[in-house]
Amino acid sequence: MTSPEGFAPVKSAGRTLEVLEELAASPQRRSLVDLARALDIPKSSLHGILRTLVKRGWVESDLTGTRFGLGIRALQVGAAYLTADDTTALLGTVLDDLSRQFGETVHLGRLDGPHVVYLAKRESVHPLRLYSAIGRHLPAHATALGKVLLAERTDEEVDGLLSWPLPALTRHTVTAPDALHTELAAIRARGYAVDHEENTDGIICVAMAVPLRSPATDAISLSVPVARIGADSEERIVAALRRAVDQLRAASGLLTSD
Repeated sequence: MTSPEGFAPVKSAGRTLEVLEELAASPQRRSLVDLARALDIPKSSLHGILRTLVKRGWVESDLTGTRFGLGIRALQVGAAYLTADDTTALLGTVLDDLSRQFGETVHLGRLDGPHVVYLAKRESVHPLRLYSAIGRHLPAHATALGKVLLAERTDEEVDGLLSWPLPALTRHTVTAPDALHTELAAIRARGYAVDHEENTDGIICVAMAVPLRSPATDAISLSVPVARIGADSEERIVAALRRAVDQLRAASGLLTSD
């Protein structure tokens, strides 16, 4: 089918990218049958795509040759993306400073459609901490990073990004449209978002958008286990995030409207 702009996507290229995206979404190797079912691609066609990707290093198979995962070429391309990304380089010092101040997990995330993807992180110094990985995609509505970036957009734009009904990652995840819109309005008013165990049980996260674009596409966050949350923890984290954002404004030449 031809798009409104007159461009007809190449079917074989689209299928190849679908295979890579499906493998990227799973932490485990996938079988040919599993992939064919998930992607609705005939096994004969999929087998040819996988053999080509394996030969080029984009996909690796196990010793039996029946289960498949991403290969080293995918890592090289992902690393090249991060190396070339100006925002990731600019925020490195900010993430380091937040990590030193709190000793907790710090993330830089970017909005990617209805998801947020981790671009950079600093690990917590504590054994009890949030599990995460650079490149991981999570539903934007279920994370502080995602919610603060959704709040940068109008309710109409948010509805265009999300697909209802929203999935619940925990029993605390906000999934109803009215409830989410109400929370996004509160986030716009106070300037930061909080995830109260909405993504992971036992973890609270506070996030603030990075004002390098309008609307913002990136945000920084601090994730803390509930067991280490004190009476003034949220206030301290918000103050530190505000200082970091102010430093970024100054470094990038952005001026506040105050």
